[in-house]
Amino acid sequence: MLGATTLAAEVTHISKHGFWLLLADEELLVPFDQFPWFRKGTIEQILKVEWPTPDHLYWPELDIDLSVQSIRNPSEFPLVSGVAV
Repeated sequence: MLGATTLAAEVTHISKHGFWLLLADEELLVPFDQFPWFRKGTIEQILKVEWPTPDHLYWPELDIDLSVQSIRNPSEFPLVSGVAV
């Protein structure tokens, strides 16, 4: 019986400026100034990331969904949160 394919994502470093996310053999910076939804998240909440499909990341405890492409090329995704940070 075949199961669902799961991808593993890992947060490798968190600083006051953002965090590094390892996706297979690629490491991406997620800066808080471009992704303000994470700024008030706890370390534990940021560490719990799911990677259900190649272009979809989900942080269940923060209820944040992101496209991997939005991290790779944030200028192509100019919308920002309306939430005050």
